[in-house]
Amino acid sequence: MKKGLVIFIIIAAVVLGIFIWTKNAYNGLVRSDEQVSAAWSQVENVYQRRADLIPNLVATVKGYASHEQETLEGVISARSKATQITVDPANLSESEIARFQEAQGELGSALGRLLMITENYPDLKANQNFRDLQAQLEGTENRIATERMKYNETAKSYNTMVRSFPKNIIASIFNFEPKGYFKASEGAQNAPKVEF
Repeated sequence: MKKGLVIFIIIAAVVLGIFIWTKNAYNGLVRSDEQVSAAWSQVENVYQRRADLIPNLVATVKGYASHEQETLEGVISARSKATQITVDPANLSESEIARFQEAQGELGSALGRLLMITENYPDLKANQNFRDLQAQLEGTENRIATERMKYNETAKSYNTMVRSFPKNIIASIFNFEPKGYFKASEGAQNAPKVEF
């Protein structure tokens, strides 16, 4: 009788230990997955802030540079495309992030062209409203870089957890998939050529 009770207690302790470890591993994965989703939401927030600044910037430039219609329409079109591309936080794969990043890159290029044409308009460059908008846009671009970095760090931590043994067993059982990263744009590793 005592021997059977001891075996039962040992088996119960092992089962309880496995249950507690599985529960803790699963909850850790859920917590990390939620942190990645929150970091992604913050990335989207700063991109949305940039998109919200653009109409004011375009309106200000339009008042001074009305014959630059093609550039202004290019910015508006790129903004429209960029705001239509969304990524579900549950599907933060490399390809989805690349698609999102490509649309945002097109918008960044269009903004760059818009800001370059302002060099031809000294009155516009002197306009306080334009300078304020330009400063806000520059600050937003810095925020975007910061939030992308934070997202990549959070995704790295999550991906390490998903791929590490023995949590990878729990991750595969409950379908926790690795998340994608933001990557540098094509050619970013090459220094720009400056010619005088």
